[in-house]
Amino acid sequence: MNTTSVLVMPGTVPAPRGGILHDLHARHHGVREVLARVDDAARELDLPAVSPRLVEGGEVAPERGPDLQYVEIFAVSIATQRALVETGVDPVAVVGQSVGELWALAAAGYISIEDTVRLAVARSRALTRQGWQGRMIAVGVDGRRAEHLAGLFGHPDLVLACENAPHQSVLSGPTALTADIERVAAAAGWPTNRLDVPHPTHSPALARSARELRAGAPRVPYGGGRMRVCSPWLGRDVVDDDPVELMAGALTARVRILDTIRELHAAGADVFVECGERAVVAKMIQASVPGVRCAVPLAERDAPAVPARPTTGTPPSNGTRPGAPVVVRSEPTVSAPTPAANPPAAVRTPAPAAEVTPATCPEPGGPAAAPSSGTRDYDAVLAQLRDLYGGYLGYPPDLLGEDDSLEADLGVESLKQVALLGQVADLFDLPHLRSNASLLGFGSLRRIADAVVAGGAVGEAA
Repeated sequence: MNTTSVLVMPGTVPAPRGGILHDLHARHHGVREVLARVDDAARELDLPAVSPRLVEGGEVAPERGPDLQYVEIFAVSIATQRALVETGVDPVAVVGQSVGELWALAAAGYISIEDTVRLAVARSRALTRQGWQGRMIAVGVDGRRAEHLAGLFGHPDLVLACENAPHQSVLSGPTALTADIERVAAAAGWPTNRLDVPHPTHSPALARSARELRAGAPRVPYGGGRMRVCSPWLGRDVVDDDPVELMAGALTARVRILDTIRELHAAGADVFVECGERAVVAKMIQASVPGVRCAVPLAERDAPAVPARPTTGTPPSNGTRPGAPVVVRSEPTVSAPTPAANPPAAVRTPAPAAEVTPATCPEPGGPAAAPSSGTRDYDAVLAQLRDLYGGYLGYPPDLLGEDDSLEADLGVESLKQVALLGQVADLFDLPHLRSNASLLGFGSLRRIADAVVAGGAVGEAA
């Protein structure tokens, strides 16, 4: 089957887990080469090398700053892209979300690896110097309603920042307005979530940082890339645009990745490959174009496959046919194997995404579905938990990984975790789960499912 793939570069996401690139580093020369270049550029900026932690493992240092976080995110994205290229993936385009547009320029060859690190750090330091007291808030409604919500407050710095999916938008504005925004949204039945990002962006409040970047960011050589680069904030392809201007302009502009993804899909793109550790943008894509195929190689445990574009000529020496799936194995400790009841982990085609509305995204404390009868089988418990948490978050249940951190990966705040864990306790008649602090501090669906199964076994034995 012919496929047309697009690479997707995530923006500001949580710091990557230690050892996430261990397997790609061992298998691919290109990965080793780009990581060495990232390390050299980081050292020039008085930052530590990132590859030791990303390859060999290690915890995130508590004193680390945002500069290093951006460099690590870039390192993971560009390493994944190089591994895909080495294994035969030939994308027709690359698109970035927010600061991920910088990663896209590097992936396409518009700017060098070293210059991408320099620009990312220059951006980070300009934002840190400004120190805007802002907040980004995800709202489970379309962009039009989210824009109306921002307009109610009449503050010039509170704007619709990102249109991510049909029922997922992001506001950016002063921290002081956060509680009021959440109260108004709750009154309308719209779920909200505060985003944990080092620098809130995409607001007119960042004009000062944008001016500083235009005046002082390093001017880097750039030119025509090897593939098409689509810019969600420009609303068009990058052609001969100065990367400093692109980076500075994005700080105050709205990001319309929803429109970009739909345009690419309408033009024939049928596989989107996220070059990050987690399914972040992939979830937006699934919600925007139901049924489209997405792959997140680093998020899959068991050799996820990304379809290569069909080629002509002599078959590869390994005996695979042209256009056969390209397998990229990832670090085996990233996530658990996909349950047998789910589609294959290679390239899933989940059911259409659930809409984030009051009907499908219940507030904590609302009614939950009754538990299934019989003994507590782990897979059955996990399926019920996925339905519960997926309904609350507005995600298709199959996209919720067993080992995703509820807070770091899925954005479930601590107070909402308490309320949801209370629903789990009621659902399975296990009241002691309400006071299980470990499930709140280190919560994941796997840990909660294990606790439910263990709690059920104790109850039945008694």
